[in-house]
Amino acid sequence: MTGIPLIIAFVIAIVAMIFLISKLKVHPFLAIMAVSLVLAIVAGIPLKDIPGVIGSGFSGTFSSIGIVIILGAFIGAVLEKTGAALKLADMVIKLVGEKNPELAMELMGWVVSIPVFCDSGFVILNPIRKALVKRTGKSSVAATVCLSCGLYIAHVFIPPTPGPIAAANTLGAGEYLLLVIGMGVLCSIFPLIAGFLYAKFIGKKIKSADELGGKDEVVKTYEELKAEFGELPSGWNAIAPLIVPIILMALSSVSSMAGWQGWFADFLTFLGTPIIALAVGAIFAICQLFGAKKGGDFYNVTNDTLKVVGPILFVTAAGGVLGKVISSSNMVEFIKSNAGVLQTLGIFFPFLLSAILKSAQGSSTVAITTTAGIVAPLLGVLGYTTPAEIALVVMAIGAGAMTVSHANDSYFWVVTNFGDMTPEQGYKTQTLMTLIIGIAAMVEIFLLSLVF
Repeated sequence: MTGIPLIIAFVIAIVAMIFLISKLKVHPFLAIMAVSLVLAIVAGIPLKDIPGVIGSGFSGTFSSIGIVIILGAFIGAVLEKTGAALKLADMVIKLVGEKNPELAMELMGWVVSIPVFCDSGFVILNPIRKALVKRTGKSSVAATVCLSCGLYIAHVFIPPTPGPIAAANTLGAGEYLLLVIGMGVLCSIFPLIAGFLYAKFIGKKIKSADELGGKDEVVKTYEELKAEFGELPSGWNAIAPLIVPIILMALSSVSSMAGWQGWFADFLTFLGTPIIALAVGAIFAICQLFGAKKGGDFYNVTNDTLKVVGPILFVTAAGGVLGKVISSSNMVEFIKSNAGVLQTLGIFFPFLLSAILKSAQGSSTVAITTTAGIVAPLLGVLGYTTPAEIALVVMAIGAGAMTVSHANDSYFWVVTNFGDMTPEQGYKTQTLMTLIIGIAAMVEIFLLSLVF
């Protein structure tokens, strides 16, 4: 199957998946895997190849972010065990005040995601989010949406994140990377505002599981929680497991951008790989655990972490299977071959093309790089030739790559599960938020295109 019938089949598959999860209460893992298998058959992927496609999509997700999620969750568990998360919350409150925890999470996410993938960034910063919610009594959902929003915006707009760098190089703006970075910062304004306002709105409508609690659960104040730990870790001990991985990944990105060569550059690249960087962070966390004289809990903390992340990993991997099925079908090629129809849309053309690819296969980075490859030979036709205009095209592609995050996107499941929300709540928060910030970003980009 190809062409319009395949697009229709994909839409039906997404609707069926949402219905199974939201209305029939089928576990997301089973629903996504079943829909992926049926879609693979309907899309015409040879039967003998389907097991390989499913296996590749499943294992690919594990190899890309599986260990990252485990290590990040372990660090978070240690931060909670030692009271370091509460110490970090205190530090953040001193900077922004108790009335603005959502804004604090959004801006932290935006800064952290410049060198770090948004999946990793959310896992790293989630303990701070949870502690801030306890510290201020504000909406957990609003803080989750703000954190996700800030991370996502920088992820698609600002180098040295791989997607924007690849798009800039493909479109011929590799020599103007500083301009692309500046444009990414500028184009973040509208979506950051829109995401913050939506988070405040939806936080009043939806309550996550950690806010509802159990009937017999004793709700403790922040002061009571803090008293249980006695003396909290120092500021450096509290932040080291989080900041060291971020610094290592940032140094690796700087090395790559600067084109450094030799053993030192290779060493920085090694340390900056998310798995290695977070492993270093985990070592700092272990030192923190033993420093707090809680080394006897090391085994239990590790075991509990694996129990918590297990369901997250499997659902995330199932989303990878759906994305792999889509990319193995003829859908992407059909979109490419019919790109000419969209050329008359000007700056909206790269946005819509990227949004279609993003929604279809799940990965923002794939959507950015694929769209850039399609748009590159059309820049002259579209009339975008100056460095500033090309940088705007990169931004339009990035805005499309945010629109939208749903069940075939690993980030959707990371945010939903770590935010203690159901999949149905995830559609109302993460999916709608990415639609809103994508449109807000595109409005700003269009206005800027009238100036540049």
